[in-house]
Amino acid sequence: MRAIVTGGAGFIGSNLVDGLVAAGDEVLVLDDLSHGSEANLAAAFAAGTRLEQLDVRDGAAVTKAVTAFSPEVVFHLAAQIDVRVSMREPALDATTNVVGSVNILSAALEAGARRVVNTSTGGAIYGETTTVPTPETEPAQPLSAYGLSKRTAEEYAAWFRAAHGLDTVTLRYGNVYGPRQDPAGDAGVIAIFCDRALTGRRPVVFGDGSQTRDYVFVGDIVAANLAAGRAEAPGFDRYNVGTGTEVSVLELVEAVGVAAGLAPGAFTAELAEARHGEVQRSCLDVTRARTDLDLGAPTPLADGLRATLDWVRTVTPGA
Repeated sequence: MRAIVTGGAGFIGSNLVDGLVAAGDEVLVLDDLSHGSEANLAAAFAAGTRLEQLDVRDGAAVTKAVTAFSPEVVFHLAAQIDVRVSMREPALDATTNVVGSVNILSAALEAGARRVVNTSTGGAIYGETTTVPTPETEPAQPLSAYGLSKRTAEEYAAWFRAAHGLDTVTLRYGNVYGPRQDPAGDAGVIAIFCDRALTGRRPVVFGDGSQTRDYVFVGDIVAANLAAGRAEAPGFDRYNVGTGTEVSVLELVEAVGVAAGLAPGAFTAELAEARHGEVQRSCLDVTRARTDLDLGAPTPLADGLRATLDWVRTVTPGA
């Protein structure tokens, strides 16, 4: 399979690139390297993967790159992912996540791609809901500009399908974690907690810590993308990808401490003011994806935390 991965030098994208390369696929990465790193692609480069540095907001550059490569499948992961940035700079968020997605969809259509696998958010798109775990049939009512931009991109994907016959499948992720998540960033709570556990610092928790999330290991996200890309005829155009297990932030703090081998009570949260635009409860009903895409059981949190800690040790001085 010939595949393009946008945002392929980033945390999730580079893991997906590795999965495609391991399967023998030919891959082109599109990334502006504003957050991603060529170091994440070292193994993929050795296998022949190419990187084209461009911004998905540049429609002409996107169309030129995509049509020249003529992919079978486009995996679209490039995005502005920080909820706080979206609340502070909604225009930046919208141009990246909406205009950028339209550019990718348009280019894929022009290139004759068989399918676009679009990345969305299960964590931010549903907003506050009483249906937890939340199925894809629940109305999307995002609280943040980030969730709104992702919902809008989903609607454009559906429009390209209806108006132009472009096969699009959207995957709504839970809170993804794992190797290559930036422990110095702002949007990867597990990597940040792992870094603090390994360097003797307390984790900062915004709010009272009772808020819940569905933490899904990056390897499971890769498996879902590969399944969505290769499926002959998916039965739906949108799938939740997570674990179906609700974990509070305080429970996560405890689990990270245990995985790091710290003594009970040695790793405790420092509470800070709650942040605007973040939902209280978020957990995904993943029945549809497990059944239709034939996904296996999710990686247990303890196993995923140990893998993440092992990786953070390699990039954190003094860990």
